[in-house]
Formats: sequence, structure tokens, C-alpha cells
Amino acid sequence: MPEHAPLFTQRDAAFTLDRIETFILRYPLREPVRTSFGVMHSRPALLVRVTDHHGATGWGEAWCNFPACGAEHRQRLIDDVYAPLLRHRAFEHPAMLFEQASRQTTVLAIQSGEPGPMSQALAAIDMAVWDMCARRSHQPLWRYLNGHRDRIPVYASGLNPTGSDALVEEKRQAGYQAFKLKVGFGHDQDLQTVSHIRSLIGEQSLLMLDANQAWTFDDALTMAEQLATWRPEWLEEPMRADTPLARWRQLAEHSPIPLAGGENLTGTEAFNNAMDCWLKIVQPDTAKWGGVSGVMQLIPDIQRRGLRYCPHYLGAGIGLLVSAHLLAASGGDGMLEIDANPNPLREWLCGPLARLQAGHAQLGDAPGIGITPDIEQLQRQLPH
Repeated sequence: MPEHAPLFTQRDAAFTLDRIETFILRYPLREPVRTSFGVMHSRPALLVRVTDHHGATGWGEAWCNFPACGAEHRQRLIDDVYAPLLRHRAFEHPAMLFEQASRQTTVLAIQSGEPGPMSQALAAIDMAVWDMCARRSHQPLWRYLNGHRDRIPVYASGLNPTGSDALVEEKRQAGYQAFKLKVGFGHDQDLQTVSHIRSLIGEQSLLMLDANQAWTFDDALTMAEQLATWRPEWLEEPMRADTPLARWRQLAEHSPIPLAGGENLTGTEAFNNAMDCWLKIVQPDTAKWGGVSGVMQLIPDIQRRGLRYCPHYLGAGIGLLVSAHLLAASGGDGMLEIDANPNPLREWLCGPLARLQAGHAQLGDAPGIGITPDIEQLQRQLPH
């Protein structure tokens, strides 16, 4: 695929939505998922199903990991704000829905202090509409977006600072050849953990590091210099996402490790400013902002700058599949993030991403994202 080939060239994209439905699933965890800023005691999923006036359907997913009531909160935003706004309206193109809904709710998001949650709710609807349109055209989403390949490299993320030995071995046996470790738990522990994980995965596997906004500028600079010993591909979110651009530029100029981020950026302007200033590995999260429509607008800007698009994702299988198809359509050299920690809501819904070969997944030719959730069956499988 040419490096700057345009995404999406279809013309049969007009639709009118009759229904927008939401479903919450939650799987309790025996072993909590820990980050530098919080702990997850369950794996939630807020799934969205859209249906057009001809009966075609599509599926999306909203980011809802934090706080613990996040899924219920985003569900109400979809049911009470977006569904009444978008039902029974004609749209010529999924991106038109995204643009109009964004514009019509911007002031509400500002007034209520809810730009993040509202972006996440709209992202889920946007994903579902793209999935629906691809299914109507009997094409996989990656091809519907003008992609020319369905094979993508992946990496296992979310490795915790302790107790990851068995998980690393499990993922190596499953075909993973790249791993991302969480840091930000203290200077000495971070250095020891990175050294240990590097020895576990070997010199040929790729290693990435994610600090989850844990450090000050001085700490980030010190840690970047010391962590470079283990040759990580990137250092993700070493400082708070709202750190002034001048500080990010200064860190990027002195860090021996390329800086990654984007899951906590919202809007094309914020991404373009970051890319011009410090960001080398660009990680928008389709379930947090933009869905397909917003992220699709970023990809040409990423490619034009010679940067790397590696979508962020930490949720259930629907949003993960959307991210995979968008990455495949982009045609770049990015990798897909797949959380290594146990999550049945990802495992039950990720389709072909459960099967790897030499560190790659193949998406196939099934229409849309390739799977159709059976909500009743999923609910029966959840622990009660």
C-alpha cells in the first residue's frame, strides 16, 4: 500500500439510524490490574449496537476503565444525550455523524466538565456506524477503509512490575515477540523490573515501557537516561499528559528513548501540536476519542511527519478489533497493543486476534470487524 494512500474511498455510506442500544458487561478479577494511578478490580465493557432503517447493524465500544462506575456513566450519556440526537437523522457518511455530533455537543461537554466521557461515548457510536457500513458492503472494515493488507504485528502490554514471569512465558508460547512493561513504581524497583523482563524476553524481542504519567520532568529525564540501557522501543507517557509543550519538547530533546503517547490527547489540534513538538510514537485510542472518524483524520498527518502509528487500547474485544482494522488500513509499520492480562471480555470477542503467527495477527475477510456479539450468551458466561 502506498504510504500516503487515502483511507476510505467508498461511496455507498449513506445511512439513517433507527436504534442505538447499549450493553454493560463486567468480569470480576481475581488478580487486580495495577497502574501507577489506580487499580482495576473488574474488567468492564460498554458495547454499543446501532441499527439502520434497513436493519443493518454494527458494533462499537466505549472506554470505561476508570472510575469504577465509568461504564454506567457513559451508558447514560449515550442513552440520554447521543441517541436522541442521532436517531432518525440521515447521514451521507459516518464521518459526517461524528463531525456533527461533536459540534452539537461541544458546549454541553464544556459546561458539564465532561469532554472526556462524552468523547468516549461518541467514539463507541462512531465505531459501530463504521462497522455497520462495512458489513452492508460485505467487506471487512480494513478493506472498506481502502486498506490492502490484513496482517498486522502485535505486542503484549500491561505487564505488571511483579508476578509477570508466567505471563511473559505464556505470551511467548502464544506467538508474541514484543512486550510492554509498566513502570513508575519507584526508581530502584523500575530498574530491577526492566532488567528482569529484558532477561526473560531475550535480546531479540522488542521491549516497550509505559510510565502512565507517573514522573516529574526531572524524574522522567533521569529515568529515560538510565532505562536506555535495556534498549526500549519507546517510553510511554513519562509525564502527565497536561504537562506544557515546552517541557515535553525539552524532554524529547534529551531523552535517549523515543517518547510515545496519545491515549490522553483529544482532538486533531492537540495531536498535531504534540507531533510537532515531542511525540514520535502516536497512540490515539479509538475508544477514548475519535472512533474511526477522528483517528482516520490523524493518520495522514502521522505519516507525513514520518512518525509511527501504534494505537493504544485497553478494553474488551470490540474496540480492539476496530483498532486492528484501522491499523491494517493505515499501511504503516505500527504495532497493535493487546493487553496481556486475563480479560474474558477481550478473549471472547477478539476473533482472529486470539491466533498469532510469528508475532502477527491476520484479520481475514469477514464483513465489518468480523464478529457479532451474542449479548445473552455473554451475560450467561459472566460469574454471578
